[in-house]
Amino acid sequence: MIATGIGSMPGEDFAEAQRIVLGELAEPVGLPYVVELPVRGAGATMIGRTLSLLPLDADLQPAGWRLTGTDGSAGLDQRRARSLLAQDLDTVEELTQGYQGAFKAQLAGPWTLAATVERPRGDKLLADHGARRELAQALAEAARDHVRELRRRISGATRLIIQVDEPALAAVLDAQVPTASGFGRHRRIDIPEASDLLASVLAAIADEGAEPWVHSCAPGVPWGLVRGAGAATLSADCAMLRAADLDELGEALDAGVGVALGVVPATGELTGDKQVTERGLRWLDMLGLDPEEVGERLVITPSCGLAGAPDARAALALARTSAASLNG
Repeated sequence: MIATGIGSMPGEDFAEAQRIVLGELAEPVGLPYVVELPVRGAGATMIGRTLSLLPLDADLQPAGWRLTGTDGSAGLDQRRARSLLAQDLDTVEELTQGYQGAFKAQLAGPWTLAATVERPRGDKLLADHGARRELAQALAEAARDHVRELRRRISGATRLIIQVDEPALAAVLDAQVPTASGFGRHRRIDIPEASDLLASVLAAIADEGAEPWVHSCAPGVPWGLVRGAGAATLSADCAMLRAADLDELGEALDAGVGVALGVVPATGELTGDKQVTERGLRWLDMLGLDPEEVGERLVITPSCGLAGAPDARAALALARTSAASLNG
């Protein structure tokens, strides 16, 4: 087993947060990642960071992010987001000098973007079939470029992972995304389209030699669809899993696909590594799997919400020591 984090961390000091991640998630048990600090503002959130990479212009409205076109009319907030990410990657490059091993970064997925970002004329991109497809194509292009940039900056990365965050996927498929008025819901997206657009982004990542993961902390995630779209690892919050999810994740492990489990509480009182280890063992036992069988395909993480954790360093350390204990 190995341990990693979902992406976000508390505070505004990027360099300090990145040092914590590199220190607590060192190899061979840990998997460090590019830190996200959403408290710094809209441009530093999962959505703002991803929009900063897209070849599409956007600006920040009172209702949230809105696309404005491709003619260089990016708003001030998008330009700031691009500048902030460039500065953060400069810091990552500096702090990883001499580093050798796996490394992870995160992007918002096509369906979470479509359910969050507005079209130029208003309302979510989710409402427009052509806009959804254009967004996925732009995200695939951005993912390719991002993998190349990360490989250039983190020259010692022997394994590069891009985690695609899709917290809105279940809501999209269940017609639970509200319209702009708030009085209605966007129509349910067909399964084939949902799979195809997600698969196009994951394939772009894989084509660049990186490993595509998909993370969602929402209940009701169609893990079979996510796996079929090409995810190499399925990342879930244990508190949100149902009996049917356990079966799908167990089948994934049997098939050689990785599973990342959020078993360390991000907020509230931290348990000891013994309790976290027992939780992981109990989960494997329910699936009839032995820790030695799954090896590094099972990843231990904190649950979502680490940006609000009272002690994020301790949560990451607990994930690492629990993964080490599961290794025996």
